Amino acid sequence: MRPLHPTREPGRRRRLLAAGLVGVLCAGGLSALAYAGEEEAGARSGDRAAAPSDVAPATSGPYQMDDLDRGLVSVGSPDGNLVSWRLLATDPDDVAFHVYRDGTRITERPMTGRTNLLDADAPADATYTVSAVVDGVETMAAEQSLALPTASTDIPLDRPGGNYQANDASVGDVNGDGELDIVLKWNPDDAKDNSQSGVTSNVYVDAYTLGGERLWRVDLGRNIRAGAHYTQFQVFDYDGDGSAEVVMKTADGTVDGEGTVIGDADADHRNSGGYVLSGPEFLTVFDGETGAAIDTVDYVPGRGNVADWGDDYGNRVDRFLAGTAYLDGQRPSIIMARGYYTRSVIAAWDFDGSSLSQRWVFDSDEAGGQYAGQGSHSLSVGDVDEDGRDEIVYGSMAVDDDGSPLWTTGTGHGDAQHLGDFDPSDPGLEYFKVSESASQPSSLFIDPANGDVLWETASGSDNGRGVGGDIWADNPGGEYWSNADGSLRDGEGEAIGRKPGSANFLVWWDGDTTRELLDDTHIDKYGPDGDTRLLTGEGVVSGNGTKATPAVSADILGDWREEVVWAASDSSALRIHATDEPTDVAIPALMQDRQYRTSVAWQNTAYNQPPHPGFSIGAEMAEVTPSMLGGVPAGR
Repeated sequence: MRPLHPTREPGRRRRLLAAGLVGVLCAGGLSALAYAGEEEAGARSGDRAAAPSDVAPATSGPYQMDDLDRGLVSVGSPDGNLVSWRLLATDPDDVAFHVYRDGTRITERPMTGRTNLLDADAPADATYTVSAVVDGVETMAAEQSLALPTASTDIPLDRPGGNYQANDASVGDVNGDGELDIVLKWNPDDAKDNSQSGVTSNVYVDAYTLGGERLWRVDLGRNIRAGAHYTQFQVFDYDGDGSAEVVMKTADGTVDGEGTVIGDADADHRNSGGYVLSGPEFLTVFDGETGAAIDTVDYVPGRGNVADWGDDYGNRVDRFLAGTAYLDGQRPSIIMARGYYTRSVIAAWDFDGSSLSQRWVFDSDEAGGQYAGQGSHSLSVGDVDEDGRDEIVYGSMAVDDDGSPLWTTGTGHGDAQHLGDFDPSDPGLEYFKVSESASQPSSLFIDPANGDVLWETASGSDNGRGVGGDIWADNPGGEYWSNADGSLRDGEGEAIGRKPGSANFLVWWDGDTTRELLDDTHIDKYGPDGDTRLLTGEGVVSGNGTKATPAVSADILGDWREEVVWAASDSSALRIHATDEPTDVAIPALMQDRQYRTSVAWQNTAYNQPPHPGFSIGAEMAEVTPSMLGGVPAGR
C-alpha cells in the first residue's frame, strides 16, 4: 500500500476527453470540458513566476502531528454504552485492544479491526479504560472514559455579557496533555458585515478544556471590528513542543490572556462609520495554555491605500483569510491572507517557539493580473501536485509551497470550495467550487494539480452554496451539488439523481463510510428518494446567520467518526454531540492526518466549510492503516 502523504514527481494530468474542447449539454446545463496540451494549460494559468530567492529550502518526510491520547469516550444509547477510542497513527498496524468496565475486563479476547464496543445494558455511569495489545503485551491507557450518557456533553462557558453569542470554535491540544481543547470566538450582537457601517463591541477569544475549565480570555480591543471576515484564528502546534499556539490578527489595545496590552492601550482608530482604516495592524502568536502573547509583528500585508482593494470605504480591504500548511512537508506554517475581490495577498510565517519569521509573500499585484479577484470566502490546503508539500488553493487559483503562482482558472470569486480525495480510483486530490459571478460557470470541478477545468455547470446566477463528498454508496466515488444546479452529479459531471436537501456541512456520523449531511442543528442521511433525519439538536443553535454552521465539527473524541459542537441557545455552554452508532470500520484518528488537521484549523475562516482528509473515505475506499499516515508526534 502506498503512503498517504507521498513524495513523488508532480504532473498528474486527467482529461475527460482525449483532446480538443468538447461542449456537451446535459440536464441542468452541464458542459464537460477538456483542455489538451500544455499551450492551453499555460494560457489558462499564465507564466509561472520564479520562487522567491529567500524562501526556506523545501524538504519532505515524516510530518509533525498532534501527540493525542486515546480520546476514550462512553456514549449512552438505548442499547447500552458505545465505548469508542482512537486508533493512533503511532499504533502498529496489527494492534489489538481490551476494554475494561469499572476495572473489570469485558472483552474475552483482544479486539482487532475496530475501535468501538457496544456494552449492552451497561449502566450509564460506568467508567471504562482501554488497553493496547502489541505482540501479546498489554499496555493500559492512562485516561478514563469521558461519559456522554445522553450522547452529548456540555462545556460550561463564561459569557462576556448578555449581548454576546458563542460563535466559531476550533480545537487543539493547548496544554500538552493529549486531549483536544476548544478555542472559542465570542461575537457581539452588533457585529457587522464589512459592507455595513457601525461601531461594534469588542471581540473576545477564550480557551476551554473539555472539562469546562476556562484557561484564558483575549480581548481583541476596540480596533478589531466584529464580524465574520475580520477575525480568523488558527490553533496549531507550530513550534513542535507538543502544545498548540493560537494565532490571530491584533491591534492597538488588544489585551492578552495575562492582562498585557499590545500596542497603545488608549488608541482609538475607528472612524465615524465604525471602520478601522488607520493605525497599526499586528499578527500575534499566543501561548495556547496561558493566552500570553509570545510574539507580535506587523501584519502582512498592511492595508496601504484602502481603494487598492476594491472600494474606498473599508469593505474589501478588510477581507481576511487564514490557514495552516506544511509548506516543507514536515512542519506547519502559518498562512495569513488579505483580499480576494481584486488584489489578493497571502503571507506565510514560521514560528520557532519565541519569534515569528516570514517565509514568503504572494501578491497578485506582482504575480500578474490573472491572479487578481480569484479568491473565495475560504481557502483550502493540501498537497495538490503530490510533491510531499502543501499548496494553498485560494478560490479559482492555487499558490505553490514556495509562494509562487501555480495556476488560475480565471473564473473568479466564490462562496464555497471543497478539496479532498473524493475519487479512490484516481490518485491525488479533487477540487469542487462554486462561483458568485453570474457570468462565470455556477460550479466547477477542477484538477487541483494544474487548474484544468474538467467540467462545469451553466452560468447565470450567484451560486452561494456547493458541496463535494461521498454521500451515496450506490455511486462510485464522490458526489457534487450546489444551489444553482438541480441535480446531484458524479465525478464526471453526469446527473445521477436527486440532490440532497441541504448544501452546507458534512459529517461522518453513522456506522458506514459515506458521509452524512450536517445543516443548521440537524444531521440527515442522503437517499435517492429522500433524506432521513438522524439527529436533531435540542436547545442548541447554529451560527453565522443563514450560513447555519456549527461552532466546530471534527474528529474530537473516540474513533474516526466526527463530533458536532453547537452553542446552547443561551450561549451558556458548548454542547458536543457524538454518535451512538457502532461501526466495524477502523480508521486512524483523522486529527493525525495532515490534510484533515489543517482543514480543521481553517474551518473557522470566514464562510466555514467542513474538513476533508488527504485520503479517501467512502464505499470504495482502500484499507487505511496507522503506518500509512507517516506522522511523528510533536514533542517526542
